[in-house]
Amino acid sequence: MKKLASIHKYFVKHKWRLISGIFFVAISNLFAVIPPTVIRTVIDSVQQEIQNYQLLSNTSLKGDMQHYIFAQVFWYGLLLLALALLRGIFMFFMRQTIIVMSRHIEYDQKAEIYNHYQKLDAHFFKINATGDLMNRLSEDVGRVRMFTGPAIMYTVNLVVLTVMCVWGMLRVNALLTVCVIVPLPILGFAIYYVNKLIYTKSSKIQEQLSDLTTTAQEAFSGIRVIKSFVQEQNILRHFMLNSDAYKQSTINLARTEAIYFPAMNLFIGLSMLSTILVGGYFTIMGKATAGNIAEFVIYINLMMFPMFIIGWVASVIQRAAASQSRIDVFLQQEPRIKNADNPSCSPLQGQISFRSVSFTYEHTGIKALNHFSLDVRKGEKIIVLGETGSGKSTLAQLLLRMYDPQEGSLQMDGLDIKHIDLKTLREHISYAPQDALLFSDTVFNNIKFGKEDASDEQVYEAARLADLDQEIKSFALGYQTIIGERGVMLSGGQKQRMVLARALLKNSPILLLDECLSAVDTRTEKTIVHNLKNYLVDKTVIVITHRIFSGWDFDKIIVLQDGALAEQGVHHELMQQNGRYAKLYRHQTEETLA
Repeated sequence: MKKLASIHKYFVKHKWRLISGIFFVAISNLFAVIPPTVIRTVIDSVQQEIQNYQLLSNTSLKGDMQHYIFAQVFWYGLLLLALALLRGIFMFFMRQTIIVMSRHIEYDQKAEIYNHYQKLDAHFFKINATGDLMNRLSEDVGRVRMFTGPAIMYTVNLVVLTVMCVWGMLRVNALLTVCVIVPLPILGFAIYYVNKLIYTKSSKIQEQLSDLTTTAQEAFSGIRVIKSFVQEQNILRHFMLNSDAYKQSTINLARTEAIYFPAMNLFIGLSMLSTILVGGYFTIMGKATAGNIAEFVIYINLMMFPMFIIGWVASVIQRAAASQSRIDVFLQQEPRIKNADNPSCSPLQGQISFRSVSFTYEHTGIKALNHFSLDVRKGEKIIVLGETGSGKSTLAQLLLRMYDPQEGSLQMDGLDIKHIDLKTLREHISYAPQDALLFSDTVFNNIKFGKEDASDEQVYEAARLADLDQEIKSFALGYQTIIGERGVMLSGGQKQRMVLARALLKNSPILLLDECLSAVDTRTEKTIVHNLKNYLVDKTVIVITHRIFSGWDFDKIIVLQDGALAEQGVHHELMQQNGRYAKLYRHQTEETLA
């Protein structure tokens, strides 16, 4: 239970629902334990009246006695019906308070986890799988909700109902009560033990189902690759192996449950039988009545379900504790990238300075930048070239402050980037990454993601600048076309241009393009560069690429090698040096001519 201590704050927040729920549990159980007393009374009373009826069977009072017995049974029957209705009403209120409270807690917890995810830095998301993050947000929170709702409700119900029933039985016959309740803890322990066995098997089944679902999802997502490599049969065999293992586990669980539930019912039946036998003996000895036996049988029936549910509640608590521990591991992690005290929220102009910046990725140990220095003036157009792994994309990550440099400093407008408000920093940078992340939504909404308050005309203009407007209009539904998961309905070049249009729509003073045109042809690239010339006149632009853009006169060309500055200058200067840039330019020119 210590592992569940972190959810105490939610109970405090929703304390009135919890208190009301406990009150309704008590009231509903009160109306549940009154009927046994009523039934005992009516049985004993009717039994006595029947004896009187037999004595008066040959008299004129026979009819009156019949009506009296019938009326007595009828009114007691109405009383029992009223008690059942009242119990049902308060059980409804019980669920409407405790179960609804658990849904509120589930909402609060999911919101807390999601908000915390938003605060965590890029390093966290690199070392943790997306599926695991989603599982903690959905499956683990769901298991905790089972504790905060049904488990709490059934536990309170068990305690209250057991106390009321035992008190009711003790009030009638203490010795018979002891005989009745002694086997109940044994039943509860047996249920708990078998439920743990079922829980273990169920957990294994869940893991196998997860593997089976993952296999199917990967097969469906990569169906084109599977077909192109003629791997359908291999994938099918792999799926069938997982499916067979899942089938055997579910059959094994079904066998356990097939024995478990009848055995529990048998145990309860034996308990009933012993109650009737012992109660019958006491009745013969004159220590109890037939009404007492009926009353005890009903009390046992009332207690059976709470006892039956003990093992399930114990399993729910165990699952919730394990899930909450997993959740707390993430919630206790502090973001490495966060605002300094009193950060600057002043608008950025676009002046950037790298001062001997070094950066190494912790999870791989790769040194991406090594004492890199660069000054970019406001409005300059810079291109950063380099081979794969030279550190180009790391510059973009540092500018967006997804990471902080381990050595040196990065400044904007003369202010260390660590002292700039994160929201302000990222609002002033338009970023088009090499990974074209699109949503399963319309073309229009995917572009508008860059600026929520943009007008329709601004969205169309951004698409035109990215040389995408005419292609979008050729779609069946134009800008309202659904592009599918991660833009599966689009080509690679269309995806990249849509991401570029999103960045252009944002219209920030700094534009950061990271390999965002690697999938487009040369003609389209020239069209986009031509469209952007007037649009980007007063903006600071940093283009990160492995190839040279033709038709764009950059103010500065940067060549990276192993994270360090290898060459820097303008086109004609670097051609005269006959270094890496010159070789890359000649190689690209020859390929274009070829």
